[in-house]
Amino acid sequence: MIRALAVTVSNRAAAGIYEDRSGPVLVELLREAGCDIVDGPLVIPDGEAVEQVLRDSVTAEYDVAVTTGGTGLTPGDLTPEMTRRVIDREIPGIPEALRAAGASAGVPSAILSRGLAGVASRTLIINLPGSSGGVRDGMKVLRPILVHAVDQIRGGDHPRPAANENADDSVADANHGSGIA
Repeated sequence: MIRALAVTVSNRAAAGIYEDRSGPVLVELLREAGCDIVDGPLVIPDGEAVEQVLRDSVTAEYDVAVTTGGTGLTPGDLTPEMTRRVIDREIPGIPEALRAAGASAGVPSAILSRGLAGVASRTLIINLPGSSGGVRDGMKVLRPILVHAVDQIRGGDHPRPAANENADDSVADANHGSGIA
């Protein structure tokens, strides 16, 4: 079972100025990606509240905590800085893939996202952009790897093909050590 928490980071939505649109999309897509329980979306302002909610998600032993919003260039966009305070190990390939996918899909501003991804204790934390389109695009990238990432964080092994498993072990071990996928 995978437990996830969806967090919308928006000063204006938290103040009731407008309705959160990206959080409900995130909840739906986390369920479709294999998360059995998805709590949220919590709607919070940027800054210290982000750090606190992420720390609380680790304490509550969520497998995944995904934020939407606060990853841009404005002075009030502090989600990556707050996330960095919480994570133990960064996973740079995830935000790199998110930015590359956005740019390839014709959204040049995707490369301006400062979102991070990493592990805090046994919780995978990922920052996504604040728009519903950014969440949809980001979850397209995350969907194929989310369950595997959670399994790896839990200590799982890399999946191996069932046929000729013994014959393939030496090749797979050699490839894994050399960086060949």
